[in-house]
Amino acid sequence: MALYHFHVEQIKRSAGQSVIAAAAYRAGEKLFSEYYGETNDFTRKGGVLHTEILLPPNAPPEYADRQTLWNAVEKAEKNKKAQLAYSFDIALQNELSMDENIALARRFVQEHFVSKGMIADFAVHEPDKENGIPNPHFHVLTAMRPLNPDGTWGNKQRREYALDENGERIRDEKGEYVFNAVHTTDWHEPETLERWREAWCRMVNCEFERKGISARIDHRSYEAQGIEQIPTVHEGPLVQKMEKRGIRTQKGDLNRWIKATNRLIAAIKKKLKALMEWIAAVKEELAKAKEPDLADYLIQYHDMRNAGAWSQKAKAGNLKKLAAAYSFLKANQIFTVEELERQTHELSAAVDDLAAQSKANAARIKQLDSIIIFAEHIRRIQPIIDEMNAIHWKGRREKFQAAHQQEIDLYYTSQRILKEKDGVKKIDIPGWKKEQATLRQEETIRAAQYDSLREKLNQMLNVKHCIEEVKHEEPKKQRTRKKDEPQH
Repeated sequence: MALYHFHVEQIKRSAGQSVIAAAAYRAGEKLFSEYYGETNDFTRKGGVLHTEILLPPNAPPEYADRQTLWNAVEKAEKNKKAQLAYSFDIALQNELSMDENIALARRFVQEHFVSKGMIADFAVHEPDKENGIPNPHFHVLTAMRPLNPDGTWGNKQRREYALDENGERIRDEKGEYVFNAVHTTDWHEPETLERWREAWCRMVNCEFERKGISARIDHRSYEAQGIEQIPTVHEGPLVQKMEKRGIRTQKGDLNRWIKATNRLIAAIKKKLKALMEWIAAVKEELAKAKEPDLADYLIQYHDMRNAGAWSQKAKAGNLKKLAAAYSFLKANQIFTVEELERQTHELSAAVDDLAAQSKANAARIKQLDSIIIFAEHIRRIQPIIDEMNAIHWKGRREKFQAAHQQEIDLYYTSQRILKEKDGVKKIDIPGWKKEQATLRQEETIRAAQYDSLREKLNQMLNVKHCIEEVKHEEPKKQRTRKKDEPQH
């Protein structure tokens, strides 16, 4: 089955990340980081099929060496919280051979990254199969800082000064010139990412069409495609390995619930669509013919079944089915096709409402998972922060800070994410876990509501079946009556 996955994130020091480590992992190599003074060895990593560095024309030739390139990037970035590289993770297609996949991915990287002046470190992975399904994909690391025409590193941003009506620079209350930081490239823009996502989708689909493969991928979200489906969470290699070994994880359990809910909603929607299409087809016909109401059809169906019954037991079973169907119609006040149509639309709206609630719950559970992870980072690292703040001698404090820089960076990054992204003012891990438990309990209750709606839908479909059987039998009876009539 064709798969679309196109994910991009930043490699940044503020998150305790090293671009040398990232490059070593993706290439399955051993690389030394001059910035951190450490070796990152991923030579035992399996599943790396192809690696290469693609350079724009103005790049120094020595950047074709992975260790030289990324140490140069680390050296160019002075800030301890610097953003170092973009990291792309893009799914390849099982419908294509690996050689075709590599050629397609390489062409995409060349046309959409390298031709725009980006240095691209390109690696193709084919890890172990997940649930028997291959998962080929490729990674691209691109430097965030552009190159000048002479091959030196350029600026990510430039200052654009605010000017008055005379074209003079404006100063603020402190006497400093007012300016806006303007990016020198559009690589960070959401619109650029959307163009890349669409371009990869178009390139894959063109390849499918060229080879006569019917499969297609779509870069749009489920919502944009009009697909009423709850998106699953990205599990990552660690969670996938644990699940593969039979170790249940929170993300795995969440995805299992999401997939089961999506299957249930899809099945109900499919039945609803069939019922609505049938009602639309027969409503006008029944109205013109002034046909009997639905209860009369049930009685006709019962008589028709009894006519072919061979035993009292069969007749008793037919009567039981009639009683159940009639009780359903009476309890729901459904006696005409118009009423059946109205209640079908009401049922569809109820399913939509439940699906929207499930989608909102899933989104909140995902958000709480992220919040709890960052909050636990803060709780775990807090003793280190407290110890650092208790050191008043500058030299000792700086030495302690250097020894724990990664944890300290993670602490403040976690704080910023919770405050700026999630609006968290106070850490309350027990409260968040309690909210998650409540949300999961709500989904248990909602599952029973889905079952109730599905049962009602099945009863409606049973009424539809009875009417269809009677209408199918009527032409036969008419032919039999004509055949039995005396000939003149």
